[in-house]
Amino acid sequence: MAKQEKMPPADPVVVLAFLEQTRPFKDLEPKVLKKISKEFTQDFYPRGTTIYEQGVSEVTHFQIVSQGGVKVWSTNSDGSERLVDVLGEHGYFGALGIIKQSKANHMVEASEDTFCYLLSSEIFLRLVQNYPAFAQYFLDRFPSDVIGFAYSEIRDRKSLALHPQGLYLFTARIKDILKRPPEIVDGSTTVQEAAKKMTQLAIGSLLVEDQNGELAGIVTDNDLRTKVVAQGLSYDVPVAKVVSSPLKFISDDALAFDVLLQMMNQQVHHLVVQRDNKVVGVITAHDIMVEQGTSPISLFREIVAQQRIQDLYALARKIPLVVATLMQEGGKAPDITRMTAVLNDHIVTRVLSLLEEEMGPAPHPWCWIMLGSEGRREQTLSTDQDNALLYENPPEEWSRIKAAKLYYRQLGNEAVKHLAECGYKLCNGKMMASNPHWRKPYKSWQAYFDRWMASPEPQAVLHATIFFDFRAGYGHFSLGEELKGHVAKEAPRHGLFLMHLAKDCLTGKPPLTFFRDFVVEKDGQHKNRLDLKTRGLVPFVDFARVMSLKYGIKENNTFDRLEALHAAGHISREFYVEIREAYDFQMQIRLLHQLRRLMAGQHPDNYIDPVDLSDTEKQTLKEAFEVINHIQSFLKGEIRIIE
Repeated sequence: MAKQEKMPPADPVVVLAFLEQTRPFKDLEPKVLKKISKEFTQDFYPRGTTIYEQGVSEVTHFQIVSQGGVKVWSTNSDGSERLVDVLGEHGYFGALGIIKQSKANHMVEASEDTFCYLLSSEIFLRLVQNYPAFAQYFLDRFPSDVIGFAYSEIRDRKSLALHPQGLYLFTARIKDILKRPPEIVDGSTTVQEAAKKMTQLAIGSLLVEDQNGELAGIVTDNDLRTKVVAQGLSYDVPVAKVVSSPLKFISDDALAFDVLLQMMNQQVHHLVVQRDNKVVGVITAHDIMVEQGTSPISLFREIVAQQRIQDLYALARKIPLVVATLMQEGGKAPDITRMTAVLNDHIVTRVLSLLEEEMGPAPHPWCWIMLGSEGRREQTLSTDQDNALLYENPPEEWSRIKAAKLYYRQLGNEAVKHLAECGYKLCNGKMMASNPHWRKPYKSWQAYFDRWMASPEPQAVLHATIFFDFRAGYGHFSLGEELKGHVAKEAPRHGLFLMHLAKDCLTGKPPLTFFRDFVVEKDGQHKNRLDLKTRGLVPFVDFARVMSLKYGIKENNTFDRLEALHAAGHISREFYVEIREAYDFQMQIRLLHQLRRLMAGQHPDNYIDPVDLSDTEKQTLKEAFEVINHIQSFLKGEIRIIE
């Protein structure tokens, strides 16, 4: 179990910036928040560390995850385990034990290498006592029995056979991680020359020699920002003037874990590596974390560092491994799909930014649009490309119009091609930016949506299930947001359009027979399997969409739409929880099914064999399907249906 003694103080400036993004701290008065930021310490927990043991550990500190993640679970009287929560950055634990003045109420374990900010229980209680809104925030969140026994059973029965590619901090040594020899420059080198060299080599630091050929210190990209740019120094200043010294050294035989601790204790980001008293390189915390491979933050850093589009192909195919790790640690479906979407977004962003560099400046501001599940941030491991391209209206000059069409045609075609190489399948319906129909100026897109809402033919309803879930993904986001605002404003005025969407939502019936057996495919490739996406999940997505359009809600994600509908009073708390949990459970089943197929070398799909489900899973899934009747009955009362 983790000890919490002699913890190093945290940097108050860094803590303050972090707390300003963390509820409920960010709601405190600025002067109070600034004072509190000086009270935090910090600690590091290697993956697998038990931080709090249920019923045993004294809760001496309130803790916030600053990097990494923890899982929280309870052990029942019969020895079974129940997942309570999975926490990432800004997630907290320890509040319940401190307020109740009890020993740890849950087991808390680091699910990956994790850094936390800690606040003593005395100071935390003082905040609770002095600031009612601060206390209420935590009191409202204590009943956290959101996920029941079925989730525990899913994880127990469907453990994933992964092939670990990560780094074991207690066995890996720095010599195994070090990738390149050190880059050394003379102290007379200008800061501009140093910055240029770091950019060309894609590195973040240079060692600096004095006039005698001895190492005088190190200059980092942070030094260039804080000591040169921020202070307005000339770019002709020699690096000797801004060098950081003295250097901190480490042996290349040191364990990665010891190096991370040394960096934290000495509050440095770079250590010079020696072998037999000879400098052989420079190591950073980033270098160590990247080696673990399955960390989302590590993969993100790899993606943004790439300088060639082709190098992104292999990185995109690492995403399932990250998802597998999150699933193993008990991650919830909403969090996992969001993480998948974030990583996919970074692949798209890097592809498009590198394409822009190759092609040169665009003739007009433009925006890459995500559609369908991409737009909703609900991508799983079986995802087609659904995208489009929106650009600013060009001047009414044929030469300008032609130039725009040529540029965006090349951009759309090349982007779709590269994304296909990254593993994102081409859309069978050609709903992609490579299709000239979906590569248009703003006025054309506005006309599309206006026509679909004004004349809701069957094709318009089909388009609504894809295009009305759009979001801006890259480029000039303001163009996408302007179009989103237009749709949110106009949709509530088109009752006939909403009626047709509602009718489409009512066509799908719960996949259960009269005797409550599952409705499965009768023949074909998926005979005797249940189409979980079409029969189970789509009715929930359709319901959230039509209700959001009716009330002018701009959210795209199904969970966010449901939350916004509840917050605005359009659905009750009980109904909101019922829908959310039913949708959540199905997503969990779907993700695990796809991941197991992928790990077995099969293509991930949405067809579940009921035979593979336990009795608990079957019962819970049937209850989730019955919620479809509830949402359809509710919808009939919300929107008048004319047969």
